[in-house]
Amino acid sequence: MKFIVKYACLLMLWLAVPAIAATQVDINSADALTLAKNLDGVGLAKAEAIVAYRSEHGPFQSFEDLARVKGIGNRIIEENREVILFGHARPLGANGSGSPRSLSTWP
Repeated sequence: MKFIVKYACLLMLWLAVPAIAATQVDINSADALTLAKNLDGVGLAKAEAIVAYRSEHGPFQSFEDLARVKGIGNRIIEENREVILFGHARPLGANGSGSPRSLSTWP
């Protein structure tokens, strides 16, 4: 009986690991390496295409927007639906340029 309980617990733990390991990623602020690491079916080339499309067209608003990226189809979207977040990229600097503020602009 202990044998069965022991292996049942191990099986439940083994099945829970992928759910715990799934990290959500903001498609509008993540870099290409982060996208490639966290999205199933997305390698570095597709991740770079996502970042390039986002830079040219602005933040993604929906999965339909994401599907406009070459190489990103319904299968990839469905595999990653629970992982992708649609936050809005925030500028790094106070001037909205996307670059950090220089020391001379600090209060």
